[in-house]
Order: sequence, then C-alpha cells, then structure tokens
Amino acid sequence: MAAIEAEELKLAERRKAHQKKLRDTAIDRVEKVGLLKLPLDRLERLMDAVKTLGMDEVEKRITAKA
Repeated sequence: MAAIEAEELKLAERRKAHQKKLRDTAIDRVEKVGLLKLPLDRLERLMDAVKTLGMDEVEKRITAKA
C-alpha cells in the first residue's frame, strides 16, 4: 500500500510540474504578443470584456475579424 501511495504522490507532483510548465508557456506567449506591455487600465478593460463575453465569444469575434 505504501508503494502505491508513493506512486500516487509522484504522479501528483508530475501533474503539478506539468501544469506549472503549461502556465509558464502561456504567460510567455501573452508577453510575446505584447499584452503585458499594455497600460494597466487598457489591460483591465480587455480582461473585463473577456470575463463578460466569455472566452468562446471573444475568440469567435477576434477570428471573424482577423
């Protein structure tokens, strides 16, 4: 039983590391696009719009105009 618990702990740690890597990659991409260079008020308005509309709607609108 102890061996199974140890494996579960290792797996949980690997999942956590993977999630951190994905998050870091996402932040890097956002930074490369220039969103983190926006003035805070513009970034807040953009994030409010995303929160209000939802990601699916924002993506649909952006890709329709791009």
